Amino acid sequence: MESWQPNQEELQQVLLLLLHSQSTDTEVQRSVQQRLEQLNEHQYFCCYLVYIMSDLKDEQVASRSLAGLILKTNIRTQWLRQPVEIRDFVRIKTLNSIGDPNVLIRATVGIIITTIVCEEGIQNWPTLLPTLGDLLDYQDPYVQEGSINAIQKVFEDSGDRLNQHEHIEPLLPKILRFFQHGNGKVRGLAMNSINSILMVPDEPINVVLDEFLTELFRMAHDPEEEVQKQLCRSLTLLLDAHVEKMAPNLPNVVTYIIVKTQDPNEAIALEACEFWLALAENGEICKEVLAPYLDQLVPVLVQCMRYSESDIHLLKGYDDAEDSMVPDRAEDIRPRFHRSKTQGYSHDGTGDGNDDDDDDDNDTSTEWNIRKCAAASLDVLSSIFGDHLLPVLLPILREALQHQEWQVRESGILALGAIAEGCMKGIEPHLPELVPFLVKTLQDRKALIRSITCWTLSRYCHFVVSQPHEVYFQSLLKELLARILDGNKRVQEAACSAFATLEEEAANELVPYLSDVLRTLVSAFNIYQAKNLLILYDAVGTLADSVGQHLAQDGFVEMLMEPLMHKWNRLADDDKELFPLLECVSSVASALGNRFLPYSPAVFKRCIDLIVKCLNQQQVYLSDPANHDPPEKDFLIVSLDLLSGLAESLHSHIDPLVAASEPSLIQLIHLCAVDPTPEVRQSCFALLGDLAKSCFHHLKSMSSVFIDVLARNLDPEQVSVCNNAIWALGEMALKMGVEMKPFVHLYLQYLVLVMNRQNAQRTLLENTAITLGRLGIYCTDEVAPYLQHFIRACCYALRNIRDNSEKESAFNGLCHMINANPAGCMQDFIFLCDAIASWNQPPPNLKQMFYRILAGFKQNVGDQNWTLFTNQFPPTLRQKFVSHYAL
Repeated sequence: MESWQPNQEELQQVLLLLLHSQSTDTEVQRSVQQRLEQLNEHQYFCCYLVYIMSDLKDEQVASRSLAGLILKTNIRTQWLRQPVEIRDFVRIKTLNSIGDPNVLIRATVGIIITTIVCEEGIQNWPTLLPTLGDLLDYQDPYVQEGSINAIQKVFEDSGDRLNQHEHIEPLLPKILRFFQHGNGKVRGLAMNSINSILMVPDEPINVVLDEFLTELFRMAHDPEEEVQKQLCRSLTLLLDAHVEKMAPNLPNVVTYIIVKTQDPNEAIALEACEFWLALAENGEICKEVLAPYLDQLVPVLVQCMRYSESDIHLLKGYDDAEDSMVPDRAEDIRPRFHRSKTQGYSHDGTGDGNDDDDDDDNDTSTEWNIRKCAAASLDVLSSIFGDHLLPVLLPILREALQHQEWQVRESGILALGAIAEGCMKGIEPHLPELVPFLVKTLQDRKALIRSITCWTLSRYCHFVVSQPHEVYFQSLLKELLARILDGNKRVQEAACSAFATLEEEAANELVPYLSDVLRTLVSAFNIYQAKNLLILYDAVGTLADSVGQHLAQDGFVEMLMEPLMHKWNRLADDDKELFPLLECVSSVASALGNRFLPYSPAVFKRCIDLIVKCLNQQQVYLSDPANHDPPEKDFLIVSLDLLSGLAESLHSHIDPLVAASEPSLIQLIHLCAVDPTPEVRQSCFALLGDLAKSCFHHLKSMSSVFIDVLARNLDPEQVSVCNNAIWALGEMALKMGVEMKPFVHLYLQYLVLVMNRQNAQRTLLENTAITLGRLGIYCTDEVAPYLQHFIRACCYALRNIRDNSEKESAFNGLCHMINANPAGCMQDFIFLCDAIASWNQPPPNLKQMFYRILAGFKQNVGDQNWTLFTNQFPPTLRQKFVSHYAL
């Protein structure tokens, strides 16, 4: 193959195709694409492409480079199907071009080399890295640059798959020598190469770490911008794995990075600013090192939070535009992913906190930039230093908030929002002045100031809600509602998001204002474009979650449901706007309860249709994966969750809908219960449990099938699936009673294992404790022998649940098991007492059961031992047992 020569006629065809591919004519482009797809099947097409790139140096560079990029695509799709001799030919020709005089060709060669390594692994090209290392010794500057460029790309893309001793270590000394290369671009590539493997788990840099640090510090004043950028990145990466080596030099590093954070080159400034986030991950070191520099660093961060000239240029025409009626472009709408429903019982409300993190600001650009990084840095530093940050920051904020330039005012408002959580105690005395100022600023003529003010006020909602309504709440609510209908889309988005936060904080305190709120939200449906509609759905859903049944008033139901059902009927089954709409309708259905009944048949049928459609698409895809796309499972998941919400809110009124479902909902649930996607099973089990509560007779004939499926999903590594499976088992146990006895052996051992799992999610443990307790009511003889293996963990979980029927059923079962196997709780009796004491007012029958168990234990151990035993109790616990149970 080394002597392969192209057919001249075919070569000219490929060259002409490359020339045409640079045309701007759409029809020409389409024709070229079709021809390329045909040529990809040609046995020697790879050879033609690499030959053009490497040998035809008189051709246009654009054509040669394009040949290389098409080759890269071909490698990604067909490399492993190519004969060995063709692959060898491509490797040889590519390496021969590594020192091409044209920089674009050298860069393309590096891309091809790393793509080959990614596709087949370095083991199939064992000579590559040694050859590149040898080429670094060549005196030809083009060969040196091409080689270090290729090494950097391979390290970046495949560093974690390379052998430390065989592949990386032999190259490190040569790469370090290039830190002093005369060409700034080469120095930057050498540094980037090292940075690319700094986070590799095997830490290959250890062998040359001291030399690496020496070289780094020597480059502090290098004039090359790429070198400065890579130097800042090196210092940031080293904080994670080698902070002990950095420690002696950290004061000098901090001073240097403060300067670089202000660099006029935004790429350098951004790399430098990342350092503060990395340093903050080690809170104690950060506090010790940065404390003396806060007066230098904080002003720099606030300065960096201003919109840059490039930001303002990009925003030109959009920042103050009345653009609410301008349709969004598809690329403006971020993908949105549904999070499956997680079932659990009511506890004390502290929860596991799995909410999405707040953005550092409401800047809708998805690009990470110096502004966002500086705001995030100030946020994390405020959480580390708390109010100690304020003596430096407050004078800066006072000046910024009154500044004539809008960019400065805007950055001050952003900074005020960034410190809200970390410095709340110290900033609170200033809020009586700041909150009215911010509320008034919601009317600023600059849209970007109105939008950032919405976000900052959302960070102080807790304070606003804690005061009498007439002080701040009413004025904030009025202005936020006005901004929801702002003429600028950016402001609409920020206001709607801020209002959702206010809804969560205020909850039922919003009830007196529901008429104004609903009128505003319904009006927003008429003016919002696609992107902001997603946020509006969330705001409506959050309102329903926050005020619940207060929405079920005459006038409110119709006002809210009319726009929702209009959207519901208008959207096609494959429109992704259905995701947030389904979630929103689910929350509204839960809030409206029986008032949702008129809308439930249409909603129920749509969900069934979506489930059937998705399951059919799954079958088609599995039968011929090569020619069909996999289904969009989110449609399936959201539909299951909405049906679960309907069952939860309509209770027995869901019965006729389930009975009339065609195809049978129960059969569809069975298909979803064995779906390979965990999120589908998670939502399916939530629906299964809700139907067990509301209309179990529909499930009864298939109860053994469902129990078997649930038992096979008790893997706590898939925590949400496991959680919902256990919850559904508990609901079925309550309905099946003694009919559950034949199946206990299928899952009891798994429940015990989950119950004793270290650091398990709280909701999972509570669900498991309640399910075990319920089994104890009806399957006492089967479960009681294992009591000693779960009683302590079970009691610990149950004590955190607030008093309700679920907790009652669990304790009822525990008492049955203790009566059947008293010895099973002897070693852990104090934990049982502690759990019993968690009841404020146990139901009379339960209190009698507690009394009999305690009295039995006292009689068993004797009065003297009982006294010794209870003397170990905390005073409040001992007093409770004396007063409540006369013991």
